[in-house]
Amino acid sequence: MEKLPKVALPTIIIAIILLVLLAKSAVTIDSGEAGVLYRTFDGGVVTDEPPLGEGFHIVAPWNKVIVYEVRQQELLERMNVLSSNGLDIKLEASIWFQPDYANLGKLHQEKSEMYKERVLLPAIRSAARSVVGRYTPEQLYSSKRDAIQQEIFEETKNIVQDQYIQLNEILVRDVTLPPTIKDAIERKLKQEQESLEYEFRLVTAAKEAQKVIIEAEGKAESNRILSASLTDKILQDKGIDATVKLSESPNTKIIVIGSGESGMPLILGNN
Repeated sequence: MEKLPKVALPTIIIAIILLVLLAKSAVTIDSGEAGVLYRTFDGGVVTDEPPLGEGFHIVAPWNKVIVYEVRQQELLERMNVLSSNGLDIKLEASIWFQPDYANLGKLHQEKSEMYKERVLLPAIRSAARSVVGRYTPEQLYSSKRDAIQQEIFEETKNIVQDQYIQLNEILVRDVTLPPTIKDAIERKLKQEQESLEYEFRLVTAAKEAQKVIIEAEGKAESNRILSASLTDKILQDKGIDATVKLSESPNTKIIVIGSGESGMPLILGNN
């Protein structure tokens, strides 16, 4: 095998070194990510410049880039908390969050890549314990779920607002009570529902009875007014009018004038 020329060997070594340096200097930031630059010989973490955005970047080989996901992320947390009367409640929540893009360097410098474990999770645990401790198991189970969710979000947001974390939403996915407490609450809710239905039926029946009374009173008043208005003179006039009309009818009949009660005519048919 022929030996390589003496001039070529140093060139090859230099080329290899350059390739290694280029490989260490090339950094690709994927979609939804950003990079924090660490300058080894110039102050460490860069906090006064924007983070490296998506795409290809060349940095000095002695520096390094720490890549963070900056899109919205979800963290599922299950925790045990106490209600206002000291009962153990299991709470499951989803946290939607993302790092503060503009302060990504400060987040890395002060909290590191473990900011979720060091800041976010302790914050939501503290907020959940504080909020749930103000409510009874019955409120947690039924009417106050949305209020509790909003309060946990607000308290967690207050804790992390200066920690370079953007909190977008907290969703309470499940609240689990001790089985005996849950059964007792469900029985109580069922009894309340049945009581409301019974009260509704009573109110409906009372309204129907009142309607019948009003209709009867109206009818009685109408009859009273009609009776009061039917004097003997009016009845005689009505009888005369009826007699005239019947006399004009082609049907065979006998009309006896003034033979009825109160002088009203009697009408005898053709039978």
